[in-house]
Amino acid sequence: MQRILSTYRFVNQPLGAALLAEIAQAGFSAVEIFCASQHFSYRDPQRVREIGDALGEYRLGLHSVHSPTDRDRSPGRESGIAISISDPERIRRLDAMDEIKRVLDVAEQAPFQYLIQHIGHGRQAMDPRKLDAAFTSLESLSMFAKARGVTIVLENTPDELGAPASLQHFITDTHLHDLKLCFDIGHAHIEAGAQASFDAMRERVVTTHIHDNHGDKDEHLLPFAGTIDWDAALAWFANAPVALPFVFEIKAVAGAAGPTLEQIREACDKLEEKFEAQK
Repeated sequence: MQRILSTYRFVNQPLGAALLAEIAQAGFSAVEIFCASQHFSYRDPQRVREIGDALGEYRLGLHSVHSPTDRDRSPGRESGIAISISDPERIRRLDAMDEIKRVLDVAEQAPFQYLIQHIGHGRQAMDPRKLDAAFTSLESLSMFAKARGVTIVLENTPDELGAPASLQHFITDTHLHDLKLCFDIGHAHIEAGAQASFDAMRERVVTTHIHDNHGDKDEHLLPFAGTIDWDAALAWFANAPVALPFVFEIKAVAGAAGPTLEQIREACDKLEEKFEAQK
């Protein structure tokens, strides 16, 4: 089982060499960097070089980068001003695309395989105008990403626009077949259900987001701390068309210490033991 840690756990603090060293020492082979301005200065070439150097020094792979979901987020706040590629307003959509292109430029100094992208934001209902906007954005962004060796991967989110079946239909209808999918099991658990969601996405899934919740809100808990049936989920993963990396996307709790790297590692150990038993 390939263990990868999303830096989302530390989104309220700057990403630096010391934190990457701790992640490596905790037994992770790679990271997914979450792009939030207070966490990772992806527009600063010097900062990007420093992160690239630190990844090399600590022998950490950069599996993926999570596209920014909002700007002007401050510590302790859940969100800021939305960055949406499906915004029907052309000026806001072009601004979002520009921001994502700056993220993709990171690959020139710190190569990564996947850009994790939300197709919408918030609890968005299905809207043909938003789908058309997303198509326009992703048609351009896919070419920009491909030139940098990056594949754009759409993540299922708890809304109609980002629902698993909607993402599948979107790729089929637009013929943007270079796009792949990220199966977020926590998001699936609070919507159509994890198994139905995975079944709808499985042919295009290349990576995952692993976290737990109690089925009513997006808590991003450690595995086994919520109500997801992990024995069943691991059986689906074991029989997926391709070997899926496990990207642990655990949330920092505002005003609290949050799960430590040791606690995350222990949850990984338990999950891996169960996963190996499924093979």
